[in-house]
Amino acid sequence: MYEKFYGLSTFPFAITSNPQFFFESDSHKEALSCLLYGISSKMGLMLLTGEVGTGKTTLCKALLTRVEPQVKTSLILNPYFSEVQLLQAVVEDFGLRLEKKTRLDIIKTLNNFLVDINSGGGNAVLIIDEAQNLTSRQLEQIRLLSNLETSQEKLLQIILVGQPELKEKLSQFNLRQIRQRISIKYNICPLHEEEIKNYVEFRLKKAGQIDIEIMPEGYKMIYEFSKGVPRLINVLCERALVCGFAKDKKVFDAEIFKACIEELK
Repeated sequence: MYEKFYGLSTFPFAITSNPQFFFESDSHKEALSCLLYGISSKMGLMLLTGEVGTGKTTLCKALLTRVEPQVKTSLILNPYFSEVQLLQAVVEDFGLRLEKKTRLDIIKTLNNFLVDINSGGGNAVLIIDEAQNLTSRQLEQIRLLSNLETSQEKLLQIILVGQPELKEKLSQFNLRQIRQRISIKYNICPLHEEEIKNYVEFRLKKAGQIDIEIMPEGYKMIYEFSKGVPRLINVLCERALVCGFAKDKKVFDAEIFKACIEELK
């Protein structure tokens, strides 16, 4: 729609979780480092939380591009399954074929796979996104998966990713066993105000922009609207690009952002 007008090769503020647009804010960089350390050290269960729109899924996809080649991965984006279906989804995302789909056979297939990977010097990581939606029974199933180990190390590294409600759920008495096994916990924070300009420019540069200018007061308004939440930054900036295109403008001042914020309220 507006790509040619601005000299863009793609949409810079799409709200899809594209790891090519992963911006390493202070918080996101630290979260990524913690998870990579946990994986390489085979620490078992890890917990990543953050408010809606803070970039958890994008971070997970970026993480998958940065693990070592010998690390096998499974990413479950939507855990709305029964306990057995969740196990099946995990195994199939690892690229394994199941001859039988009983709980026992699935666990046996997964365990054999993990033992083979480990004996070859590799590792395996399971990431479950939207984990705040997991039931207590599913979380117990995940705890049992964390039992897969040798005498020295965990065979499967599990990262639970979810909104802050996940921490509340895990604080329940009946889930104390899985809570006590979590070795790394990290909560992603929104961007600081001073990171807004770098974030916006990073995404524009990734999309190939050459002649877009945002005035200083524009960045201040972006922060006040979004409170540093990346998804809200994207929503506002996308609307501003459409507005600028309609007005034949490539310089974005307070007037444009004020109009866009009014439309988005």
